[in-house]
Amino acid sequence: MKKANSVEDYIESHEKYKEALNLLRKIILKTDLEETLKWHAPVYTWQGKNVLGLGAFKNHFGIWFFNGVFLKDDHHLLEQAQEKTRGLRQMRFESVHDINKDAVLSYVKEAIKNQKEGKEITASRKGKTVQIPKELEQYLKDNPTFKSAFMALTPGHQREYSDYIESAKRDATKQTRLEKMKPLVLEGKGLYDKYKDC
Repeated sequence: MKKANSVEDYIESHEKYKEALNLLRKIILKTDLEETLKWHAPVYTWQGKNVLGLGAFKNHFGIWFFNGVFLKDDHHLLEQAQEKTRGLRQMRFESVHDINKDAVLSYVKEAIKNQKEGKEITASRKGKTVQIPKELEQYLKDNPTFKSAFMALTPGHQREYSDYIESAKRDATKQTRLEKMKPLVLEGKGLYDKYKDC
């Protein structure tokens, strides 16, 4: 699919959800958010800060809230985008008939209010110490080549891998994850690099 150069382009390129995306856009534009295009998709900002965006996919469309973790979610419309995302929340729909205009507008207004109050998840600071879990530490000791490759990674990539091991509940899962990450580390890649080029 070609990359959109405007919000109109983006909506036109998603024919299946065109009516629904236009409706969501109309609701959002009732507020004082500024419409822009980032990552070739519609994003709505307040004083340059990302508040929410529109997205359309194969089987659903919706709004993602950059700091949606702070929303009350009275209507139980939000879900966490991915396991790794801390603040991002999605409001997903499959049809224009699923959209409750009043509910959507109330969530959008609450997201704006939260942004104005400074409620936002901040990215972890660069230079922050990497906490290496004991399983990964042992693996580094036992595999000198792997250790050299791991230590050559950026602190951000080291943190990704450390969190990946630490978040596994079972020892067996930790071992599986260690094996899974080994080829990526040896290639000098971060755990999520393949998603960053999408």
